[in-house]
Amino acid sequence: MAKKPGDLSFREALRQVHNRIVWLCLVLVCGFGLFQLHAHPKTPLPDAWNATRPLNVTDPETPLTSWKLGRALATPSACLEALATSSDFAPMDPLEISDNCHIRNQVRLRGLGSTRLAAVETSCAIALRSAMWVQHDLQPAAQDILGGGLERIEHLGSYNCRPIRTGSSNETRWSTHATAEALDVSGFRFGGGQQISLVRDWDGPGPKGAFLRFARDSACDWFRTTLGPEFNRLHADHFHLQSRGWGTCR
Repeated sequence: MAKKPGDLSFREALRQVHNRIVWLCLVLVCGFGLFQLHAHPKTPLPDAWNATRPLNVTDPETPLTSWKLGRALATPSACLEALATSSDFAPMDPLEISDNCHIRNQVRLRGLGSTRLAAVETSCAIALRSAMWVQHDLQPAAQDILGGGLERIEHLGSYNCRPIRTGSSNETRWSTHATAEALDVSGFRFGGGQQISLVRDWDGPGPKGAFLRFARDSACDWFRTTLGPEFNRLHADHFHLQSRGWGTCR
């Protein structure tokens, strides 16, 4: 006897419901397995690949690194915790001058891994982004391009209560330096006594110029705004590295 169309439709609907239940169960099982892989105290998963582990600057870079950095920057305590995995710094009381001029998660930064710099009072966000830049890009590039470790970063400071410098006397927008959300880097020193400065070596065709251009390009991966000699004449002697912005890289 021929089956009625209604019977076929009902069986097909049951089959679809069955398949969806099977897929849902598989998703739940896989999800639970992934959760256990990340959360179990004896997980074999390396910390760098474990979403439940906080950012450690010295961990290898993975697809989770940017996400972990974002989590660390989201709260003052998490930022300080991440910074402590690699850097020489001291937490400081917040600086409050005005609504426009302040440092609300202030640190006194003296070193980034094995790299030193003149002590600078800055925001934890700038310090942490700088630590990631040095660890994952500048130190390896120093060895590859110049054959020696990066020993010191030369800078022009971070906090400065002032408007943006544009060459116009009418500028009223406040600089990110006014909240220590920027650092101006002017040069580098390396093992073996080599020194590089932007004002002298940016246009150089050799290893020094190559290192500076790599430094600018790689800074764009860690900072929200990176400006250098190609931006304008006001930046001819330094990189302006900023923790706020829309991804400008020039």
